Amino acid sequence: MKIAVFGNIYRPVILSHIKVLFDFFKQKGVTLMLDNELFDFVKSYDQCCMDHTEIILDDNFDADIALSIGGDGTFLTTAARVGRKNIPILGINTGRLGFLADVATENILPALETIISKKYTIEERSLLQVEAGDGTPFGYSCVLNDISISKQDSSSMISINVSLNSEAVHTYQADGLVISTPTGSTAYSMSVGGPLLVPQAQNIILSPVASHSLNVRPLVIPDNWVIDLEVKSRSNSYMISLDGRTKVMDQNTKLRVSKADYTVKVIKQLNHTFFDSLKSKLMWGVDMRN
Repeated sequence: MKIAVFGNIYRPVILSHIKVLFDFFKQKGVTLMLDNELFDFVKSYDQCCMDHTEIILDDNFDADIALSIGGDGTFLTTAARVGRKNIPILGINTGRLGFLADVATENILPALETIISKKYTIEERSLLQVEAGDGTPFGYSCVLNDISISKQDSSSMISINVSLNSEAVHTYQADGLVISTPTGSTAYSMSVGGPLLVPQAQNIILSPVASHSLNVRPLVIPDNWVIDLEVKSRSNSYMISLDGRTKVMDQNTKLRVSKADYTVKVIKQLNHTFFDSLKSKLMWGVDMRN
């Protein structure tokens, strides 16, 4: 078995958790493949534990499972690196909430045991992809959480013309617009008032950011619809963020958003559900009254 490992190199706290991985998998005869930056990061602290490891130099790798050690941001980066490889990802949370990276550090060893014994479930999560009308490249153009359109300057709002399946629907006068997958419904979309969706929902959420119109609310549409966007701003530019990967765009560049033609496979522990995460991380449904 080969396991690819990705981690947040800006949090030295992960070193102790990686040591646990090394010790555990060495006994099982498992080969660990470390992202090149993570390899150098770990090696700079402890050269002795680098036996039985390989280096992932680029995206041309193959593995049975990918491990993401960090927060949800690290998980999103891992998903981008895995891409279309159909490698299931397990997230070990060393961050804060952790909806994607939902294995707590105190549960690392039991989670690793489930990998060896294959006693886990796999959830398939849909992605969105974005295309620029003028062919501007985005590198990796798919997102597991969300695509956000926002103003580049701090002084004025932007206008975002939205068409759904070629029908002009609305012009958002706002600071921005978040277009989210069901997986991303607990991320940026939720923070601007968007609804929560179960990960298996076949929908897309459009949530305005600081809308100038009080009667404009988040909109849920089927995920087989195509979204066309045209942005106007005083600065003649706008920003697009793909799961945190930000790029400045000319306002004449139109965008098209649609469902990607592949999914990301997420490893989940047995008997753990989305609602367990809502209750434990968001105190969902908890009555705080005395």
